[in-house]
Amino acid sequence: MPFAATVLTLYPEMFPGPLGISLAGRGLREGLWSMEAVQIRDFATDKHRSVDDTPAGGGAGMVMRADVLASALDSVAPGRPILAMTPRGKPLTQDRVRQLAEGAGAVVICGRFEGMDERLFEAREIEQVSIGDYILSGGEMAALTLLDACIRLIPGVMGAPSSGMDESFETGLLEYPQYTRPVEWEGRTIPEVLRSGDHAKIEAWRRQRAEIDTRSRRPDLWERHEGARIQSPSGARRRKQDDKK
Repeated sequence: MPFAATVLTLYPEMFPGPLGISLAGRGLREGLWSMEAVQIRDFATDKHRSVDDTPAGGGAGMVMRADVLASALDSVAPGRPILAMTPRGKPLTQDRVRQLAEGAGAVVICGRFEGMDERLFEAREIEQVSIGDYILSGGEMAALTLLDACIRLIPGVMGAPSSGMDESFETGLLEYPQYTRPVEWEGRTIPEVLRSGDHAKIEAWRRQRAEIDTRSRRPDLWERHEGARIQSPSGARRRKQDDKK
């Protein structure tokens, strides 16, 4: 069964959007994955098709109603993870993206205004997800980001199965620097090791640069990587050997 994405949104016209072009778009046309955009407003019960109301306790803005969101959600076929895009959610990781990509798909709820009534999360099994520590106008752009990350991992979408394995976060590190022709540009040349043809040296150089760049640019990522490496069986063996020296 292909990866099936269902998006609950107030702006269904935003989908598939950029996911309808390039490799993702070709995969969509070839049936490697599918998408459905559900208009949340269709599940409102009043003549004004209201989906929000003022915050309990006072405050600025409006809050999306739990009853309307739940009705929209309950209309979707079950069996897939349900995710809500919200800055209050757990940070999205490449590991979670890969888990989703290997499954049957996902149902994604796009928040708007000041957020969603908390009772929705208490009443339904929903995973709250954030794509970063910043605020967007709504969850639609975040949903597109999440789905793009998943869709590119679907077999057949990117082409060569190994094309994504060396990229940032796949190994717990940032990706190594990339170069291409011309060999010299504005007085800068491609590192000699990359022109040597020695695959072992090239691999070692790439690994070293990935570690250097991760340590300097993303110390948080480096710390997690080092912790995982030390706790691995091979890391534990190396630690014991070092202790004996």
